[in-house]
Amino acid sequence: MDRFVVEAERRVVGIAVRVPGGFRFVASDPDFYAVDRKVFPRARLLVSRIAEFGRALRKRRAERRFR
Repeated sequence: MDRFVVEAERRVVGIAVRVPGGFRFVASDPDFYAVDRKVFPRARLLVSRIAEFGRALRKRRAERRFR
């Protein structure tokens, strides 16, 4: 597995590409540009961190709506 699609919050947000030292995340969704090009040592870690980022993003948006 040299590359795969990364999903968060039930949508495609980028791809992961194998590079020396792990997997690089390449964002296709502007909401995820903050973590674009970041390298993670393992694919599973990349997927979980991007999911965490997506949940945090959703939470921040929800908080702004209720202010």
